[in-house]
Amino acid sequence: MIRVCLMGTIGSGKSFISKLFNCPVFNADKEVNNIYKNHKECFIKLKKKIPKFIKSFPIRKSELKNAISADSKNLKLISLIVHPIVRSNLRNFLQKKKNSKMIVLDIPLLVENRLYVKGDVLIFIKASRSKIIDRIKKRKNYDKKIINMLKINQTALLKKMKLANYIVDNSSSPNIMKSKIKKLRKKILDERSST
Repeated sequence: MIRVCLMGTIGSGKSFISKLFNCPVFNADKEVNNIYKNHKECFIKLKKKIPKFIKSFPIRKSELKNAISADSKNLKLISLIVHPIVRSNLRNFLQKKKNSKMIVLDIPLLVENRLYVKGDVLIFIKASRSKIIDRIKKRKNYDKKIINMLKINQTALLKKMKLANYIVDNSSSPNIMKSKIKKLRKKILDERSST
């Protein structure tokens, strides 16, 4: 099984690119949303840690946002509860898909949490700053703070670019990106079958 890991900043279009690979995808952001909606145990643990903010189940993103705005330490508390569940879901996904030819891991904190292994194909998705800002502004829970966080994040992104086996510029039209990823997928499969 070839593990393709996508890296890049928020708004670079990782989720869009992951679908173009046409194979099973583990999307960590979707997993987190499902956990907030369906994982009662997670709710109980969060309510215990930050009772002032977590009021009802399913967990509301606005409550989490308020908790983090009130005290940045709350982000760590939330992560300590949510990340182990995501990791467990990832293990289940890998087990279920072990006979797939290729899978895609779309995990924002892949490098930070050392979730990639030797032999993974690391792909950095980049896009122009204006494209990224446009995409972020279109999001339902758009927050100007996120754009400021992007600036702080630049050095981490350069590190990730150096780690990458491939860099994909996601500034073109969906059709061009479709054919770009089709070629890249074929290239990865050809390279792996020849080694």
